[in-house]
Amino acid sequence: MIALGCDHGGFKLKEEIKKYLDELGLEYKDFGAYNEERTDYPIYAKKVAEEVSTKRCELGILVCRSGAGMTIVANKFRGVRAANFTNEEETRLSKSDDDINIAVFGGDYITPNEAIRMLRIWIATEFKGGRYLERLQMIQDIENENMK
Repeated sequence: MIALGCDHGGFKLKEEIKKYLDELGLEYKDFGAYNEERTDYPIYAKKVAEEVSTKRCELGILVCRSGAGMTIVANKFRGVRAANFTNEEETRLSKSDDDINIAVFGGDYITPNEAIRMLRIWIATEFKGGRYLERLQMIQDIENENMK
């Protein structure tokens, strides 16, 4: 299950992403926004990050205008590893090396076709494990120290 969220600035791109997920037959929950009426990105980033953090959803996708704000909020949750994707190689490495579980897109800076190409890579790429798993454990240790 994939959790989806956006603010008003990411609404159009989120709708294109939903079409792609439908084509793949992947299940998702849409946590809003549901139109282009002005709203605040932390509301939706929180909803998606909570779903991933509690493992009610395996993955999340967030979209706002720049991607920065959504990434900041999502990474405040234990077990969430969110990254703002801007190109295909970054996407591949983020998933293979860091097991990114929330993909964030800046709707003002990428086209729907670019987002779909990056999603295709993100979904298909396997986490390497090994020494990278050790690094994820280090991240978890830092979370345990700082998120009390």
